[in-house]
Order: sequence, then structure tokens, then C-alpha cells
Amino acid sequence: MTTGFSSNSCRFADYFVICGLDTETGLEPDELSALCQFIQDTKFRDGARRFSASADEGENFEQSPLRRTFKSKVLAHYPENVEWSPFDQDAVGMLCMPKGLAFRTQADNREPLFHSFIITREDGSRTYGFSLTFYEEVTSKQICSAMQTLYHMHNAEQYDILHSSSANDRDCGGVAVGGGGGLEDCNGTSLSKLQRFNSYDITRDTLYVSKCICLITPMAFIQACRKVLEQLHQAVTSPQPPPLPLESYIFNILYEVPLPPSGRSLKFSGVYGPIVCQRPSTSELPLFDFPINQVFELLGVENVIQLFTCALLEIQILLYSQHYQRLMTVAESITALMFPFQWQHVYVPILPASLLHFLDAPVPYLMGLHSNGQDDRSKLELPQEANLCFVDIDNHFIELPEDLPQFPNKLEFIQEVSEVLMAFGIPPEGNLHCSESVSKLKGFRACDVVSDKRNGNLASSPLNSYHLLKENETIARLQALVKRTGVSLEKLDVREEASSNKDLKLQCEGEELKMHQLNIQVREVFANRFTQMFADYEVFVIQPSHDKESWFSNREQMQNFDKASFLSDQPEPYLPFLSRFLETQMFASFIDNKILCHDDEDKDPTMRVFDSRVDKIRMLNVRTPTLRTSMYQKCTTIDESEKAIEMRLAKIDHTALHPHLLDMKIGQGRYEPGFFPKLQSDVLSTGPTSNKWAKRSAPAQWRRKDRQKQHAEHLYLDNDQREKYIQEARTLGTTIRQPKLSNLSPSVIAQTNWKFVEGLLKECRNKTKRMLVEKMGREAVELGHGEVSITGVEENTLIASLCDLLERIWSHGLQVKQGKSALWSHMLHYQESKEKKDATPGLGTPGFIQDTERRKSDTGPAMPPLKVSLIQDMRHIQNIGEIKTDVGMARAWVRLSMEKKLLSRHLKQLLSDHELTKKLYKRYAFLRCDDEKEQFLYHLLSFNAVDYFCFTNVFTTVLIPYHVLVIPSKKLGGSMFTANPWICISGELSETGVLQVPKNTLEITFECQNLGKLTTVQIGHDNSGLYAKWLVECVMVRNEITGHAYKFPCGRWLGKGVDDGSLERILVGEQVTPSMENEERLCRTPPMQQSPSMIRRFVTISPNSKPKLNTGQIQEAVGEAINGIVKHFHKPEKERGSLTLLLCGEYGLVSALEQVFQHGFKSPRLFKNVFIWDFLEKAQVHFESPEQRDLVQDENWQTRVRNFCRFMSAINNTPRSIGKDGKFQLLVCLGARDHMLHHWIALLADCPITAQMFEDSALIKDHTLVNSLIRVLQTLQEFNIILEASLIKGIGI
Repeated sequence: MTTGFSSNSCRFADYFVICGLDTETGLEPDELSALCQFIQDTKFRDGARRFSASADEGENFEQSPLRRTFKSKVLAHYPENVEWSPFDQDAVGMLCMPKGLAFRTQADNREPLFHSFIITREDGSRTYGFSLTFYEEVTSKQICSAMQTLYHMHNAEQYDILHSSSANDRDCGGVAVGGGGGLEDCNGTSLSKLQRFNSYDITRDTLYVSKCICLITPMAFIQACRKVLEQLHQAVTSPQPPPLPLESYIFNILYEVPLPPSGRSLKFSGVYGPIVCQRPSTSELPLFDFPINQVFELLGVENVIQLFTCALLEIQILLYSQHYQRLMTVAESITALMFPFQWQHVYVPILPASLLHFLDAPVPYLMGLHSNGQDDRSKLELPQEANLCFVDIDNHFIELPEDLPQFPNKLEFIQEVSEVLMAFGIPPEGNLHCSESVSKLKGFRACDVVSDKRNGNLASSPLNSYHLLKENETIARLQALVKRTGVSLEKLDVREEASSNKDLKLQCEGEELKMHQLNIQVREVFANRFTQMFADYEVFVIQPSHDKESWFSNREQMQNFDKASFLSDQPEPYLPFLSRFLETQMFASFIDNKILCHDDEDKDPTMRVFDSRVDKIRMLNVRTPTLRTSMYQKCTTIDESEKAIEMRLAKIDHTALHPHLLDMKIGQGRYEPGFFPKLQSDVLSTGPTSNKWAKRSAPAQWRRKDRQKQHAEHLYLDNDQREKYIQEARTLGTTIRQPKLSNLSPSVIAQTNWKFVEGLLKECRNKTKRMLVEKMGREAVELGHGEVSITGVEENTLIASLCDLLERIWSHGLQVKQGKSALWSHMLHYQESKEKKDATPGLGTPGFIQDTERRKSDTGPAMPPLKVSLIQDMRHIQNIGEIKTDVGMARAWVRLSMEKKLLSRHLKQLLSDHELTKKLYKRYAFLRCDDEKEQFLYHLLSFNAVDYFCFTNVFTTVLIPYHVLVIPSKKLGGSMFTANPWICISGELSETGVLQVPKNTLEITFECQNLGKLTTVQIGHDNSGLYAKWLVECVMVRNEITGHAYKFPCGRWLGKGVDDGSLERILVGEQVTPSMENEERLCRTPPMQQSPSMIRRFVTISPNSKPKLNTGQIQEAVGEAINGIVKHFHKPEKERGSLTLLLCGEYGLVSALEQVFQHGFKSPRLFKNVFIWDFLEKAQVHFESPEQRDLVQDENWQTRVRNFCRFMSAINNTPRSIGKDGKFQLLVCLGARDHMLHHWIALLADCPITAQMFEDSALIKDHTLVNSLIRVLQTLQEFNIILEASLIKGIGI
């Protein structure tokens, strides 16, 4: 339905195929499917269990012969070949009878079974197959006697096993013998009983074998094909022969029935009745003929939407059911609902038994696995489950990968879909017992029964039929649900079908019409989600600046969509889903198509339909704001789409030729009832030489189709280019679209695996590059400075997709696994083997910090470096209580390793244990291809170029150990210090509260909830003892899990009567890069913004040593500080660094203003310090003096004075002893926050106190300089400055 169908075909069907037992070659066991099954079943069974002959059709060797699978052959196909769709014998054989031939006796159920399948060619085009499997009596004596012989052998074997085992254990639990009736309780097993269940006796039993007739068609008209096949089968089994020989009907369907043109309906004749099919026009949703109602009945709305979300995010999906048709219906429905997007990866809705090794394909796939109806999910050994969506269709159960984001507006969406389903009598939670008995009700629609005059239900009032329905349990459940949603069934919107259908004599049964109606309604609701979500997507498409050819060649490097801008417009709750969806292959291909088709003429049909709908929405919402809100807008296009279908069915546009007698030799075409004959190949091998539509179509009608096909497969490219393009399409997704359905030789398997290995490496290269570009894009602009980091949704999306890639690499070729995560499983094996080795005496405990003595001999301030240890990092993750699953642990570990810049190194260490890798992986696995593995680790190494905080920012509530070291100044002996120091550390996420530091070691390690990136440290002491003066050089703090270390320079005294009399200080720090830690060389160029360093802080102790700055330098410093703050606010929020650093750091605003006030400050007598705060206090006294109050000033001036005095008093009255410079810092921060600094500078410049305390040359006395300073400070007015809690503790303003 989705990808271009093989469009040269203008016939309804390309081939008619018959598969079954080839009596010439006799019984050949189907080794491949049997072997796969056998290996699967015996993998983990002990000896006794191996002989349980369960009724599984694949376990060949101990199976009873009737339950074994034998090779089926394509017995005949007509015509021999058509050039537009070459016949693929292997694929058709495998998919018509995916499990080979099956035998039955008259005692078994022999209902015919219908299923459809799909064959995807390497270029992505598809053909559909529809097959009907039925049972025929075996007439060949040889086959019957072969079966009898097999039974004798089988029974003899079973007899031996039973006797040996029942002697050993009387309860005989290990050996279950199964016939048609499943497992037997075998307490009294005797040979006679055994034969009764497993027997085939040539004298009294009739043997039947499966046979299958099949149509291969270019388009999926499933209802029509099913009818054709059922009527053909009926013709063979009915007592009366059909009106014409079978050849006539098959010739007709192959050569005389055309495909209906788009937007038209077509009627043709089956054996017993007319068959109608219709095809949507180019402006409607594409053709989809599978019954979507079944999907909702089998899974329920909630599950369908979760599965839909997984498919959109290209998560691996495995469908599991014992009905082939269910696998196909679910797969096709989910891909059809994705309109306008198309599934770009491996798509095998029915995976033949011989292709089971495909389940470890390390690429996104959507596959269907046939279950035998007995094994439960736990028996399935799946190679990769970390990112797998497993759908057990028959049991109404779906297993989702972790961290699956919600589909936007999921609840309203479920509500809208449920309303559609309920109108058709389908319970939104699905039919839990969706068994065959209920199937009769499937077409049932509550409002129809009420108004259905055609069936003679002349309902006098809705109530009558309502009572009639009451007994029905489906309705009872529907009733309960309806009550919950607050509608009552009596008032249920009885859609007057009659009004539209009264005059229309519909040409197809009501059942089928209902199916079409429900399909189109549900599909419209789904399509509407995307038209709303991407209503303005065209604005964000990045059109290539070069010509198409160079665009093709650079396609992988090119960004084709402005993701960041698009996401910034979206409502917050959509982001987790959308940011991941924009990274998918299907989205990239969709946008590529958009770029390729500029003008309407070229557009791919899907694109045209989608764009026209988007335009409609845009016209309706001229007030674009509605696009931005998360207001849910329901679908409005249902009615017209439904009308189009009803109109086509009411008035059939084309009727095909009727079947007629063919030119056959007399006596041919006769056959026995009950057997599908071998047909006359001579009459079926070629079509009629002239028929009117074949002639007419050649020139006009189909030429157009060819052109459309060429557009669909990317315009104006000659074939070589197109091939090249298909090969190099964005990722490996397209190179391995499909497994080749042929009998697989080891070399084919090896080649496929090699493709996978290359693909994984390429994907790794692209991912690392994409992540680095995203991360460094803005950093490069700032020449490597500043704190640029992307946090938030995009970064999480990219890291999640990296984790997914690692899981796929680790599960490729895996043979031993514990738990769901392949990566974590490998690491646990590694941990176990290492711990065994370390348990041998003579070795220290691994992974703990050694050499704590180091600090004493060292000159510079340092902490012993953290030991690099893979095992230790694993233990950290295992100790986090919040993470419950293996997949979660693996992801957390990847995040931690990225943050520590150790990912490549750790993985290298993990893979250096070659013995372990050999034990866990098959020879072809990615991790055992040495060159690729090296390159892969090399790509990961590039992450070390940027700083990630992907662990710290995500695990915000976990407990983290921190190590703190206070380094007192060596020069002025801190050894006599008697007071008790304390410390309080703040980070972006929280703060620690006051921690006591032991005064002898000045070192503590404590655990607390994750603080995030550290910003400030408050340090102080209690002023006790004889010598309570303390000169602190700096404080070092390190996160013991991530290894991030921060340095908080101080260089000031803490103590009464020394320096500015402060007992506590607020220090601003920054992260130390590991190189600084290891080589404390002074020649390093200083970092961009360091905390207040020692030089300036000693200024106030000996004013004479003060570096004299001239007014120009001071102005420049203020300008720089303000500039830093302005830049900070102009960055996107996620990239902003620490504002505290810009205010209180070394080149921050506080220090710049300190320079302003120190310029020309009259120096006091020797040994007495005067601080800026002293000057400000005098100014306050002056402003509050009575004579000042009496002066009549203007209102503004008074307000400013009042504010200044209020802030000064508040700071002076704080319970904290922060010292005079600390108070000045606080005043500047509060003034900046409340936008008052420029007012206060103006006040102070005019204050008489200034005249007394400053020399005439001082900056503060120079009016022009003061005015320019005020103008610069005014620029802060437009910013909302939020101060960190630690800066303003204890201030109530």
C-alpha cells in the first residue's frame, strides 16, 4: 500500500499459483524450517524434555509424522513470466505455505485458511500475494505407505523412550506425548494409548495433505482476491461442476480484468457471483483494504496507539500470532496509519521459519513471527530486547521498550478513535476473547440495527432493538464503557444511514461497506494528527543551495530540516516525542521527497495529498496561534472521504469482460470433484492477442502512470543515478530493506551480516558526528569559551539514540545473554570474571581511591585523582535504587561514562577480554570484527572533545558522595587556628545545608542528593577559641561519581578584627579540567572567568600594594562585566552558564564596581583599613539625617533615597556575619536584581560625603564619567536577574 507498486502492470492479477505436494519427488522433510524449530526447542531443554512431542508443527525429529513439516513445491504458476514483475519462485513458495506441507486425517479439522503476504523487492517496490490453503485427499499409494512406514518407526522409538523413562520416573512428567489434542497426561501411558493418539492406519484412515491456490497482484485488493479464491475452491468442492471450466475463470482474472483506475470502481465476475473493488482517487488517502477493525478488536485502542508510537520512532517491532492473516493485518494497518510517512526499514510481516536468524538484525524492523499457539512468550529467545516492542496479538498483550515517549495529546486522541469505534459497535478496549464466535458480530453497528429497514428489522423505537441487543455481551461491555464516557446508548447518535443510502442500491454487501467506512474514519483521524502537528512544516524545510546533483552526493551531511526552530515552536508536552521523531529515517526521507518535488507536477502522490490537507488547515487557522497551542483539534474530513467511497460503490464505473469458454481441446478441463486440477498451461500461458483495453491503455493512460512512477522514484534521474540514489539513500535502512527470501546458503547469511556490520559502523559515524555538531555548533562561535552545552530534550534524544545504537551493536551475533540489555549483560559477565580474579589473595580491592597520603608532600592544592575503573562505575550505577531494570542501568552507565569522558576507554577495556567476547558472541558478530571495532571505539573517542552533563542533569534525585577539601594558606600559619569551620555547598539543583568540617584534617566526604553543577560555597567559622583567625586559600569539591572537581578560590581572612571582619564568605567557583589538576603549572593561560583571585583580595590589607588602574581601564572593566551579563541573557536558555560567576566572579560586576569606588578613595592613616562599606554607611547616615529630610526634593529622589536606606539597613541587620566586602557584594547583587544600581550611583555622586572621602581626581567626582557609567548600568533594566539562594540568605527583601 505504501511504497510504489510495480506499476507497469495494468492487470488486476499478475500470476495464479498452485502450491502443494509434488508426488514425483515424494515426501521431503522441510529441513530448514524443521531445523530452526528444533534448535530453538532443544536449546535449553534437558535430555528428557527433548523428547516431548508437543503438537508444534515444526519440531520435526521427535514429532509424530502427521505433525512434521514437509517441503511444499510451487506446482504450477500461470503465466510463466511477466516482464514488469518477474516471478520469484522461492519467495512465493515460502510465503504461500510458510510452514511447508501439513498432513491430516479425517479426524482432524480441515477448514480452508486464507492469508495474504507481501514480497518486497530490493528497490522497495512491493507485490502482494493472497493464498487459500485447503486439504485434499492423498491419492498416491506411495505417499500413504511412506506415511505408514514413518509411523512404525516413530512408534518403536517412542516405545523405547517411554519404557526407559517410565521405569525411571513413574509420574512421567518429562515425557508428554501429543497428538492433535495437545499434551497428554501420561500416568498410565501404554503403547495402545500412544497409538490411538498418534496413529495413521492405512487400512482405516484417509490421509489429507494441504494445498494452496494463490493470486499475486500489484495492488492489495484483499477482499476481492479472497472472494475469487474462495469461489474457485467452492467450484472444486461442490457436487455440481461450475458453469465453465476453471481455466475460463482464471484466464479472465489474469488477462481480462484490469486494475480499476484511480478514483473508480470495478465489477467483475467470480465463479458464483460478482466481485466489486474500488480504488481511491489521487486526492484521497491511498488504497487500504485490510479490515482495521480487527486490529482494534485484537489489541484495543491504547495498545494500538502505543504500537503506532513505536513504529513512528523506528523501534524494532515483533508481532507474534498463530494466524498468518493477523500478522499481516496488524503490520499493514500500522504502516497505513502512518500516512504521510513511510516505514523505511526491514518489513517482513510473515517471517518464514527458515529466516529466524534475521531476528538479530541490528536495524529497525517490523516482522511477524508465527507462534504455534503453545509456547508462551518466555520460551522465545530473542537476541535483542532492549529496544523491542513485542506484540502478542492473540493474547491482547504488548511489551514496550523503556522510556517510550507519549504520543502528543494521547488521551484526546484515544477518546476520538474510541468514539469512531463505538459508533460501529467495537469496544475500545478490544474484544479480549476475539475468537471466531465473535467474528459474526464484527460488522455489527449499533445504529444500523436500529434503522436497518432493509433487513426487515422494522424498529418501532430504538428501545426495541436495544432490548434485543441487551443480551449480547459485547454490547453489555460497550454499554459499561459508554456509561463511563457519559453517553447513553438510547441516545447514541443514530446515524441515519437511510438518508444517504435510501436511493443508493449499493453494489457490495453491507459488511464490506462497513469495513470501508470504519477504515476511512479511523485513518482520517490518524492522518489528521499529522496534518495538525506538521501544519507549518514547509517553513522549516532547508532548501539546498546547490543543484540537485551535488545535493545528492552530500545528502548525508546536509541538514534538511531546521529541527531546533521547529521544536522551539511546539508545546512543551510534545517535545519528548517530536524530538525523537524528527531524528528518524522516515522523517528524513519525507523531507527529502519534499525538497525533490518543488512543483506540484512532480509531487509524489502521498506528498500531494498531505500538502493539500495542510493548506486547508492553514486557511482555516488564519490566526496561526492555534497551531502553537496544544489544543486538540478533531478531524473534520471524515464525511467527505466516506461519501467518496459510497458514491463509487453505488455507481460502478467499469465492468470487466465476463468469463467465457476458451479454445481448449475437447475433454480437457474436466476433473474430479474435491481435487484442484492441474490446469491447461497452453491456454493460460498467454493473454488474448487483442483486447480493447490493452490496446487503448498503451498510449495514453499508462504512459502517465510511467511518468508518475518515475517521479515517485525521484525525478529526472536516469536509471544509473536512480540506482545510485537508492543504494546510498540516507542510512543502511534502505540498503537492507529486505532479506532475500531464498534458500539461504551460509555465504548469503555471511554477506547479509557483513552488510549489517558495515551499516552499524556507518551509523555510528553519523551519530557521533551529529552529536558533536549539535554540541559544538555554538561553542565554535564563541571560540571555545563560555559554558555552551545543550541540555534538555535534544541532548536526551541524541543520547537515547546512541544508547539504542550501542544495544544493537552489542546484540548483533549474541549467543549468551542474561536480562533484556545485551550491553549490560556483557558488563555483568565481565564484572563477574574480574571479581573472581580479584578474589585471589594478594591484590588490593579494585577501584577504590588509593594513596591518600599524597597531599602532604604536594605543593599545590590537590586531591588524589579518582581511579579510572569500569567496575567501580558499574557499582555506582548498581547502587542507585531508582534504576530497576538492566536496560535502565546500561543507559545510566553510558551517560555516566560520557560525562566522565571515559566511554571509549571503558568499552575498549570491556572488549579487551577476548576470551569473554568469544564465549558470548558468534564469529560474525560486529564485536568480533577487529577493524570495525577499532574504528567504532575511535568514533566514540571524539565525544571527549565536548563536555556532557548527561548523567548529572538526568539523575537529579540520586544520592551522590562529595569530597571536600579546604586548603588554608601555607604562608600565614593556619596551624594555630582554634575555631570550628563550617561549609555549605550550592549547585544548580539544590544545596547541602551547613556541614561541620573537622579542623584538624579540613577534609570531609558526605552523601547528599545530586546538587547539579556546583556554583557557590559558603565558608565560615564559629569564632571560638583563642585564635579564631583563618586565612583560606581555596576550597576544592569533587563529585565522587562523575569525578567533576570544582575550585573555589578565596585568598581572604575569616575572623573578627582582621581583613574586613568577616566570619563567613561566599565563594564562586568553576570546574577544574583534569589537566589543571595534574599539572599545576603556573604558565597556564588563565581561564575566561576565574573566581576572585588572591591579588585583589589582599588589596585591602596593604592599600599601598594596590594595582593602580586608570579611569579608562575601570570603565572598560565595568563595560566587560555588563557585556557578559547581556550576552548571558541573549543565549538560548539551555546554553546559559552561571550568572553568579558573572556577578561575583573575578571579572564580574561586583569587582568592577569595587574598582569604581576605590578609585581616588582617600587613603587612611597607616594600619587602619577603610572599606567601601564604611563610606556607604556614612552616606546612609547623611541621607537619613533630619536636615536632609526637611529639604524638599522631588518625589523620585525621595523614593530612591528610601530604597537605598532600606537595602542598607536590611543588609546591616542580617544575622550572618559576612564582613564589609560581603555586604558590598550583597548590595550590588540586590541592586542589579531590582534594577536600582544606576539610581544609587547618581545619588552617591551628588552626596556631600563623597566630597569628603574621595580625592578630586576620583572617577565618582567626574560628571561625564559618572553619566556614562549610569548609561551602561541602565542596560541591565530589561533583564530579569534571578539571584542564587546562597547569595541572599537571611535578607528579607
